[in-house]
Amino acid sequence: MSHILAIDSGNTFIKWGLYDHCDLVFQGKVKQNESAILAQAWKKLPEPSDIIVSNVAGDAAQKKLAELCSSWKMKLHWVAAVQQQCGVRNFYSDPGQLGSDRWAALVAAWNHELQASLVINIGTAMTVDMLSDSGDFLGGIILPGPDLMFNVLKTHTAIPCAELGKFDQLPVCTDDAIYSGVIHSLVGAIERMKQVLCTHLGYSMQNCIISGGASSLILPHLGIQAKVVDNLVLEGLLLIANNQLKSAMLE
Repeated sequence: MSHILAIDSGNTFIKWGLYDHCDLVFQGKVKQNESAILAQAWKKLPEPSDIIVSNVAGDAAQKKLAELCSSWKMKLHWVAAVQQQCGVRNFYSDPGQLGSDRWAALVAAWNHELQASLVINIGTAMTVDMLSDSGDFLGGIILPGPDLMFNVLKTHTAIPCAELGKFDQLPVCTDDAIYSGVIHSLVGAIERMKQVLCTHLGYSMQNCIISGGASSLILPHLGIQAKVVDNLVLEGLLLIANNQLKSAMLE
């Protein structure tokens, strides 16, 4: 039995899934500094026949992942964005500069919808990317996620923050003003990018896919419909791995 281990190494968390073909067998999530917990979890797994990784957490995280996987025979495949893959064409000015997590998410989103879509991923950072009806990645934006915004205000201003506030359309205390401001800014960015995509397409596009650990904070306040897809990056990594396996068999 062949298994594919997909690893999404983000700025704060490492998410992983072990797949038998397209079926998820095991999955997990740890913080970047919890490598001992990850090592224990992976000891219980059957040896994968393929390991595919998106790492946006830097060289140290990449080195640590390589060490954790060193007991397996299979070498790691580090994903990088390319000009075309799995039906998606990359129109970044330098295709390889696009983050591997964004690329994998775009591949998964295209596989879900096969039409123009707004692809939103909310974690440490928030990305809002745009796909055309022909699978072209048109561009997108990156901005701080909710926790980063909260922390910047707490650590770089003298604003008195007692605790995390709540959302209010008319905030009348500082904690609520901060929380509401963060939510409004993220929601506004998403809704603005939907307008940009609709204007570019020339019609009112309705497909929005949202993923990421912080998406639950944003969804209740979003004025547009969005499909929640957990682990969008892992889905994209699995698609890329299977595509590469098929290509190798044809060679």
